[in-house]
Amino acid sequence: MLNYILKKIGYGLLVIFGVVTLVFFLFNILPGDPARMMLGQRADEQSVEMIHKDLGLDKPLGIQYLNYLNDLCPISFHSTSKSSKFFLDTTKYTSFTTLIKVNKSRVILKKPYLRRSYQSKRNVSDILKEAFPNTIILAIASIVFAFIIGVILGSISSLYANTWLDRLIQFITSVGMSLPSFFAAIIIAWLFAFVLADYTGLSMFGSLYVVDDLGRGEHLQIKNLILPALTLGIRPLAVITELTKATLLDVYSQDYIRTARAKGLNNRQIIWRHALKNALNPVITATSGWFASLIAGAVFVEYIFDWKGVGVVIVDSLEKYDFPVVMGALLVVCILLVLINILTDILYGVLDPRIRVK
Repeated sequence: MLNYILKKIGYGLLVIFGVVTLVFFLFNILPGDPARMMLGQRADEQSVEMIHKDLGLDKPLGIQYLNYLNDLCPISFHSTSKSSKFFLDTTKYTSFTTLIKVNKSRVILKKPYLRRSYQSKRNVSDILKEAFPNTIILAIASIVFAFIIGVILGSISSLYANTWLDRLIQFITSVGMSLPSFFAAIIIAWLFAFVLADYTGLSMFGSLYVVDDLGRGEHLQIKNLILPALTLGIRPLAVITELTKATLLDVYSQDYIRTARAKGLNNRQIIWRHALKNALNPVITATSGWFASLIAGAVFVEYIFDWKGVGVVIVDSLEKYDFPVVMGALLVVCILLVLINILTDILYGVLDPRIRVK
């Protein structure tokens, strides 16, 4: 079991390393000078050179890449010599612990440093710390909605297989799977927040916390979560519905279900007491995988509904060419996806020992 876990962690670290490398070189070959983005196009050459030196852009691309890895790694190599390419800048690392010290070289333990925003000059980690909780809340609300409604629709579809009700549910799930998130967001926002706004009371735009017009601070606005969660949950809802139906139809053919029918139990009792609990294992597994995808797929939905999550941060930063923020957001999303996949694979291995020998 330990070798299986270590192998999955190793694969995850390789994926993260590949994404870090791809993101760094992709954003460093794009046109545009960060110094002029920060100072304006009329900035003098001396000021531009100072910004280049401060950001480390005066060094060769290979050294910039190594410095970027050094900033991201919790354990990193540095020098106290100002002439060194790996000079220990204590203004970047507000807190660190020296692990090994040899002359002017040292190995330190620190928090990963995601650089600073070109526009606001704030640390990228602080910007993402404010945005990611909203994205996590949206993803959790979406997957809970998709799981509950998907299991209910899948159960109904299995009970009334090959009837008009089953075909209607299949049509709904097919539409849900085929609709892109950004298109579904526009349709849902238009329908429920514009055409039916007088009946639903829902707003087309808004985040979890809204600033009070009277200056009394922020207050919670749960209703703003409904439409983004509905939009983001449509595709996993379709998958969970079909998977629940398929697994229930398979369970219905088992001997203990026939025994339950022979005892006179009705369909509702058979589903809730016997069939559903044995059919939910693959559904829960699929749900955990979809949760990771929802975090990454929330970008367009958040932007359309103006939900103050990481999606809005990424789009706004792209519009302003604020590349450190975009790079940091992509890396954090990637790490979350890898961690969730590793935990899911470990859970597979615990539940089914046959997987560990593959």
